[in-house]
Amino acid sequence: MDVPHPIPNNPTRFMDRFRAFIRARNLAYKTEKTYSFWVVSFIRFHKMLHPEKMSAEHIEQFLNHLAVQSNASVNTQRTALNALVFLFREFLGKTLPNFSFEYARRGPRIPEVFSHDEASRIIAKLTGEYSLMAKLMYGSGLRISECIRMRVKDIDFDMNMLVVRDGKGSKDRTTLLPRSLHTSLRKQIQLVEALHKLDCSEGFGKVYMPHRLGIKYPGEQTSLSWQFLFPSQNRSTDPRSGAVMRHHVMDRTVQRVVKKAIRDANVRKHANCHTFRHSFATRLLESGYDIRTIQELLGHSDVRTTEIYTHIVKLGNRGIHSPADALMV
Repeated sequence: MDVPHPIPNNPTRFMDRFRAFIRARNLAYKTEKTYSFWVVSFIRFHKMLHPEKMSAEHIEQFLNHLAVQSNASVNTQRTALNALVFLFREFLGKTLPNFSFEYARRGPRIPEVFSHDEASRIIAKLTGEYSLMAKLMYGSGLRISECIRMRVKDIDFDMNMLVVRDGKGSKDRTTLLPRSLHTSLRKQIQLVEALHKLDCSEGFGKVYMPHRLGIKYPGEQTSLSWQFLFPSQNRSTDPRSGAVMRHHVMDRTVQRVVKKAIRDANVRKHANCHTFRHSFATRLLESGYDIRTIQELLGHSDVRTTEIYTHIVKLGNRGIHSPADALMV
């Protein structure tokens, strides 16, 4: 769930106070979950010693453990370090010296990418809203979280674009709306409207709105424009307000269906929903679009993140032939 769980108004437990501090800084809920996970792991590693009694040495021991014993990736170790630096410097107000620890040695991996034929075969194995979600991830470069959180109002048919709200890093951006999906999306909106009318007729119909917008604009909670494009089959209870609402479909449900489609399509790659996003970037590069445009469509803060796709495209576009292709036998 991407709805923050309730915490006491005057929290006394350490982790509740830590989460309240993160929310006061207006950080993304995904950041809260990530930082909380690493802080809890850090405390458990040191046998439940309170962080106020720990020092930089304890951080170094934990980071060394991740690199040496856990064989963690560079990004995993970096994420843990960011969480612990935030804990000590921001939350506890402690000054930290320069660290000395073993850096993880596993370098960045070249992303797995579907060929266009593979993506087509996988999507052909999907039906209904799952087929439409896969087409959006492949055709618009959406992350799975961005896809399932799409609202009716985020689709602009006239401008032929999608508006991604609160993407990674809590940033908004626009991306392509495939013209081939206009008809399917209009039908999906009709289904959402019919389901929303049913909810309203039964005394429900409200939807979760972020950043307390539901309080600022209470009437919008029952409007069609704010409804999720891919609603859950069942209503659920908001853990904070206790109100019964219809949230979006869960990411793990979509991942499970897509994984099965990959197997059924006989695509033998270590792939998942995010592979559609990688494939979107690769197709645009193959078509000659510049790296900066692709960076904006993907919502990358640093162009170096986008440049990883050039490693995939260059080999096929250099016109290099293997010596084995010249063998006569």
